Amino acid sequence: MSRYITVLLYSCVALLISSCSYFQKTEEETVIARVNDHTLTEETLKDILSSNTITDSASFVQNYINNWATDQLLLDGAMRNLPKDDQEEFEALVANYRKDLYIRYYKDALINKQLDSVVLDVEATTFYEDNKQNFLLNEPLLQFKFIQVEEDYNGLNDLKKRFRSSDYEDAKILDSLKFQYKNHFLNDSIWVKERVVINQINIINNENSKQLLKKTNFIQLRDSLGLYLIAVKNTLGRNDIAPLEYVRPTINQIINNKRKLALIKRLEKEIKDDAIKNKKFEIYN
Repeated sequence: MSRYITVLLYSCVALLISSCSYFQKTEEETVIARVNDHTLTEETLKDILSSNTITDSASFVQNYINNWATDQLLLDGAMRNLPKDDQEEFEALVANYRKDLYIRYYKDALINKQLDSVVLDVEATTFYEDNKQNFLLNEPLLQFKFIQVEEDYNGLNDLKKRFRSSDYEDAKILDSLKFQYKNHFLNDSIWVKERVVINQINIINNENSKQLLKKTNFIQLRDSLGLYLIAVKNTLGRNDIAPLEYVRPTINQIINNKRKLALIKRLEKEIKDDAIKNKKFEIYN
């Protein structure tokens, strides 16, 4: 299908080209537009078309040609009117950007080939224990579960019994019934931001959250939207030390960044040492 669309787009371009009197044919390529000494070729336009999802190719081509022409006119105007010193400064910036772009992508290619991004549990735990004071929370967290059902839910007593249970089979049954719930969150091993809980559970708000989101085995609430079963397993406050499992993604990123910096330093040294060894890099006194 994608090949058919590409052929169709090319056909539309060819039709537009054949209908425009200003298109010229050269021995090498078909030129479809000219601005001063700049030319836009059919091949260039085909490449642009093939890399874009286009619904109206004729309109796209015309807009592209007009935008291209405007850019060339503005560029020529800049080259005529900008002071020579400014032009030289811009050329130096372009050269530096080109150099930095090539170097960065080359480094990334080397690093991605050699970097071991797997952070072992023991490594993450050691880093966490050595840097606990750097992982203070800036907002409260909690581990909790909740279910929201219709107020006249059939089998409420059995639901509450299984909800309050810590048995694995009861947890499986609760999960299997989730299609009956209006809203739910059943994984109380995950640390969740308190503000997320407030935003997700209608009956909880900033005024009552301190009272309702305390460590408790079970609370039952009602409002016009239904009945809520809530159990808060653990809580942590602002400036408490964040649990390892909560900051593990951050720790993984920190460790990988350290590995990356060390690898870059080693690669740069190896490249330079190899150049010196092979007489490709010499310093003259």
